Amino acid sequence: MRIGELARRVGVSTRALRYYEQRGLIRSRRSANGYREYDESDVRIVTEIRELMSVGFTLEDARPFVDCLRSGHPSGGSCPESVAVYRRKLAEIDREIRDLLARRAEVAAQFADACPGCLLTRRGES
Repeated sequence: MRIGELARRVGVSTRALRYYEQRGLIRSRRSANGYREYDESDVRIVTEIRELMSVGFTLEDARPFVDCLRSGHPSGGSCPESVAVYRRKLAEIDREIRDLLARRAEVAAQFADACPGCLLTRRGES
């Protein structure tokens, strides 16, 4: 399939597909007239990349998942390298949550000092 069809099927721009190709995540062949041609398997690969990116993974994070799919696994997350990326990402998110909770506690303390008697509700409204 040509780049425009792949872009339509997976809901991304042709520019994004060219970028993924430049980064080595997808591969195209060139037809006699120079058009990029993609395999049906690229639909699944680009879908995997987009799903990962939608939850905060980078393109480099996606590489082991793509390699896993290319090696014939039904899921990009079923290879040891992908599992390692999942673990690293979860640890990163846990750190971010701890940092946010610490920042929230500091802001809540500042609020309590600035507005004695004001009630801080669960949503942070007074």
